[in-house]
Amino acid sequence: MIKHIPNAITCCNLLCGAVAVILATKGGQADMALAFIVLGAIFDFFDGMVARLLGVSSPIGKELDSLADVITFGLAPSVMVYTFVKELGAVPHWVAVSSLVMAAFSALRLAKFNLDTRQQTTFLGLPTPANALFWASLLMSRPEWTDSKTMAYIILIGVALSCLLLVSEIPMFALKFKNFGLQGNGVRYGFLLVSAAILVWLRVDGIWLVVLLYVVVSVIMALTAKRRRGSRY
Repeated sequence: MIKHIPNAITCCNLLCGAVAVILATKGGQADMALAFIVLGAIFDFFDGMVARLLGVSSPIGKELDSLADVITFGLAPSVMVYTFVKELGAVPHWVAVSSLVMAAFSALRLAKFNLDTRQQTTFLGLPTPANALFWASLLMSRPEWTDSKTMAYIILIGVALSCLLLVSEIPMFALKFKNFGLQGNGVRYGFLLVSAAILVWLRVDGIWLVVLLYVVVSVIMALTAKRRRGSRY
């Protein structure tokens, strides 16, 4: 029975994603869809940890984890974007449907992550949970613009940028602590403190700002590291 516990947790992640997809298709349910995506992210965090603690990691667990993530962090936010753009009623239906391409890029990112051995302590490209939380939080806040057509296209341009970030080679720092000292963890602690302040101030509406901050800090760190490597030659 013990060996099935991590997979059961992963299945809970998948079920949360399935519920989020259903809620995403219903107008005015973005807050509940976000809640289930967040719950799915919690299950996603603990399934691997539990597997390592119990010593029951397995290939099937790794594959199941990716399948669950495609639903919770790929399909669910894509359907949320589709529903939001469709409800604006300012663009053709096929244009709104194009937002679902984010689900495909999320699946591609997850497949790439499984095969890429470089991503042990850092990520290459935007992690799917961060991307999902960004869109779910942003759309839950229901941004209102006078020109709904302009808003629809800006949202879709944002989806295109997300797709590129998901499969990019940009190094993104991971919140994995080898130790809890300040040395080597300054960026992580700074990010956590600023993120906590944003969430206290804006609560769940600020999740998308936290993700945006994560991307900006990661890009700055990558550019700084590249400049340092260049100065050595």
